[in-house]
Amino acid sequence: MGYTPEHIKNGNLKGVSKKIHDYKKLAAELNVGEITLKDIVKELEKPARDPRDEMPKPILRTDVLEMKDLTPGMILKGTVRNVIDFGAFVDIGVHQDGLVHISQICDRYIKHPLEAVSVGDIVEVKVLSVDLAKKRIQLTMKL
Repeated sequence: MGYTPEHIKNGNLKGVSKKIHDYKKLAAELNVGEITLKDIVKELEKPARDPRDEMPKPILRTDVLEMKDLTPGMILKGTVRNVIDFGAFVDIGVHQDGLVHISQICDRYIKHPLEAVSVGDIVEVKVLSVDLAKKRIQLTMKL
């Protein structure tokens, strides 16, 4: 297609979709599905884009702008930004996402946080603790 590894490294892939004339043939050569190939090409044309940027923003409180404004017991709304094996990170609008440990997501037993939350969910959380030195915020969804 005329692209070198440098093109890919530098994110210079604009117009790559116009250079592919037969997606079906190329998908067969690469041993991927045609729809998957189209998705890959679409994403390569816009490098360094974070899909989380398109998610709804949390409804932020005007009195909570920085970590030092947080106090244990505060109830806030936030957006789930990342779900990992041991919990979920929630953006509450203070430049540092807070962690909701898996044990604090719901009252029932869950094997993985994805059973209860997913990226982009708007959730209500309560602040358990704030460690300014380590820049850590512990949250709970058990209200």
